[in-house]
Amino acid sequence: MERSTSTRKVEHGDENGVIVPIGGDDKRAEMEKGKAGEDDETNTESIERVFECKEVPPWQSQLTVRAFVVSFVLGVMFTFIVMKLNLTTGIIPSLNVSAGLLGFFFVKSWTKFLEKSGLLNQPFTRQENTVIQTCVVATSGIAFSGGFGSYLFGMSEIIAKESTEANNTQNIKNPALGWMIGFLFIVSFLGLFSVVPLRKIMIIDFKLIYPSGTATAHLINSFHTPQGAKLAKKQVRALGKFFSFSFLWGFFQWFFTAGDGCGFVNFPTLGLKAFENRFYFDFSATYVGVGMICPYLINISLLVGAILSWGIMWPLIQDRKGDWFSAELPASSLHGLQGYRVFIAIGMILGDGLYNFIKVLGHTLFGLYHQLRSKNSGSIIPGEGDSPTDRSYQSYDDQRRTELFLKDKIPTYVAVIGYVGIAIISAVALPHIFHQLKWYYIVVIYLFAPTLAFCNAYGCGLTDWSLASTYGKLAIFTIGAWAGASHGGVLAGLAACGVMMNIVSTASDLMQDFKTGYMTLASPRSMFVSQVIGTAMGCVISPCVFWLFYNAFHNIGTPGTQYPAPYALVYRNMAILGVQGFSALPKNCLTLCIVFFVGAIVINGIRDAVGKKKARFIPIPMAMAIPFYIGSYFVIDMCVGSLILFVWGKINKAKRDAFGAAVASGLICGDGIWTLPSSILALAGVNPPICMKFLSRTTNARVDAFLNS
Repeated sequence: MERSTSTRKVEHGDENGVIVPIGGDDKRAEMEKGKAGEDDETNTESIERVFECKEVPPWQSQLTVRAFVVSFVLGVMFTFIVMKLNLTTGIIPSLNVSAGLLGFFFVKSWTKFLEKSGLLNQPFTRQENTVIQTCVVATSGIAFSGGFGSYLFGMSEIIAKESTEANNTQNIKNPALGWMIGFLFIVSFLGLFSVVPLRKIMIIDFKLIYPSGTATAHLINSFHTPQGAKLAKKQVRALGKFFSFSFLWGFFQWFFTAGDGCGFVNFPTLGLKAFENRFYFDFSATYVGVGMICPYLINISLLVGAILSWGIMWPLIQDRKGDWFSAELPASSLHGLQGYRVFIAIGMILGDGLYNFIKVLGHTLFGLYHQLRSKNSGSIIPGEGDSPTDRSYQSYDDQRRTELFLKDKIPTYVAVIGYVGIAIISAVALPHIFHQLKWYYIVVIYLFAPTLAFCNAYGCGLTDWSLASTYGKLAIFTIGAWAGASHGGVLAGLAACGVMMNIVSTASDLMQDFKTGYMTLASPRSMFVSQVIGTAMGCVISPCVFWLFYNAFHNIGTPGTQYPAPYALVYRNMAILGVQGFSALPKNCLTLCIVFFVGAIVINGIRDAVGKKKARFIPIPMAMAIPFYIGSYFVIDMCVGSLILFVWGKINKAKRDAFGAAVASGLICGDGIWTLPSSILALAGVNPPICMKFLSRTTNARVDAFLNS
């Protein structure tokens, strides 16, 4: 699963959390809550009546210096958090609630100070809050779509050595700050221009839901009411407390990590045998927080996948050593047990991705057909939840929002010139960065990109699912096979994946922003400019943060270490599979891959067939696949987070609903920010003073005997 969005998923309002896994990347939405937000609006007091007496500032005034200063600070903080998650497990929760809360808190505090001193020139509005939200999520989103935990790092020599296949020089490109920044600037803006002309069709004519954008708008609107401001202040206080606790806990743990396998992160809480199979609680505040944000079904699906793989399958396959694979192979060889772990996980990911791609594409095409067929009859597309009379009668809110949304138009020629100009620059510049990626590959990608970007943005509006990584995998297989093994097909496929993912991901993200802006009366121009500035910030900040990790932690990308970057290896092996075919698989691995590929499709089909109530009890294949390669330790942490939330709800449901996401965000942010000082300490050569290790009684006796001798 993945961000896609960023991780743009909102875990606010009713506090529904979502995760985005980097390798499999179909965003799992809890769309009912976003939908309920829109339905509630028709039954409760008009939102825009509440703000009727407040003047809407022009779009230029919504783009303030203070908004971008706050966005930069929060963008750096969230980039560290997303980067850490990228390089550990690849599971990224939505950080929208944190961005919204902290953005509101910082600017509100600043304006209060200026107001008391008599220096306040411009009050803090919900439109400016929307600009901050958009800019922060766009900035930190580059840490995901930039591929630092997937396709981009998968090009490196470190990951090539782990895969053992296609590790010649023409299929390797090691990270360097210059080319990474240049690559991101070239590919990260094209998606923004590809869907700008469609904003009116998507938001007003088709009235697409965009549940994440809708939920974000409700969050921001609530902050700027007197009651919502009081609650936001309490939520920020709770976030701050748990941020401090999480940061100090990370600092305390650091003292005990003087060597490999040391510290609380290697505590065999469930016993040494379980520890060998990666079942243990590693005291990670980050993943306890992630578990609190994610839906229970996600965490249970992860646990089912962990038990199936590390509890049953891998021990059984390990017993076939010498028969299915050579006993002499190193643990990292893809022709041994590692190959089963990686390729079976890929099989499930591709099965889940294919099913959801066909499902969302079918939904998109059916919705378009229905929309065009009934264009003059006043009907709407299925799934909007509105009555047929909605088009003939607009509420005050809709009238007000539509009027302002159409007021500040973005000229179509700007989008056309921007798209064509960037496409030409890309076709010329990208082959200089990756000589394996020919200019005509890029031209073909850009010819199909607007259609795919539209499909992704439209499907995201209906279902809140972004299929960015699915389109990226499609590029891996097609471009990689086209280039061929002898012409650097692995590297060409990974680079093409980056190009495609950035286009379709930013397209759906921008349309989510337009929906948020529509519901908060923020101008489309300010949304577009904010997205562009946030993306530009991310193109510099994310490579710099990754570079800090890359230089501070010398074992980065190595399985079993603090930062194994699991999906970098997964993406590289997808590229190898696309170029070399099934010859790269160990014995019986293809059969198992097909079983799990088909199994993922069947499970998804059953989930859709039985209805939403019963589907709550059926695990999600994408989530099940994540621990197949990584292990189970983070799953235990996330289940502890779910347990905390469940017990809290039994004790005081109202408080849990109000503060659960804030507490979880504090745990994630504090532990994530600790990586900055820990990286600086590592670069300065300051090492922890203590190594805390756990040994069996027999091993301990041998160690004592050795030391005494």
